[in-house]
Amino acid sequence: MVKDETVLLDEQAIRRALTRISHEIIERNKGIDDCVLVGIKTRGIYIADRLAESIERIEGTKIPVGEIDITMYRDDLSLKNTSEEPELKGTDIPYDINDKKVILVDDVLYTGRTVRAAMDATMDQGRPAQIQLAVLVDRGHRELPIRPDYIGKNIPTSKAEVITAKMKETDQIDQVSITSHER
Repeated sequence: MVKDETVLLDEQAIRRALTRISHEIIERNKGIDDCVLVGIKTRGIYIADRLAESIERIEGTKIPVGEIDITMYRDDLSLKNTSEEPELKGTDIPYDINDKKVILVDDVLYTGRTVRAAMDATMDQGRPAQIQLAVLVDRGHRELPIRPDYIGKNIPTSKAEVITAKMKETDQIDQVSITSHER
């Protein structure tokens, strides 16, 4: 049974969080030289694009943006229905990431498995000097030793709760909400 949905971040709160993350990225890296943003399909791409726009407004310089598809790197592929082929969405990193600071971008960090898959996929593209992680929401419950470098909002949850990030590009609204599911 589903309980009520509660909005945690609206459009304005998301914009503020991404502006803050943009400043933190610039500050931590002493500018954006040798930095690239890589959005994890699907919503991480939209967040990476918005971070790039924000960073360009602040620094006056464009930061390269790419996108990565982790489908073939997931550790649960063998657990899924084997009669269906996984849908590949394509990786597009139109620049060399060797010796660059790659900042992976995702919407919600939960167990860490998506990020692990994204790191594997990134390493297949080249050998970055460093990989950093930016997430809009960190909800806890890590199963792997992964920690974000940049966090829009920490939202401690129970495992019975679901965090949903919606982005205008796919969902026609910018919003992060939480829903409880009774067991």
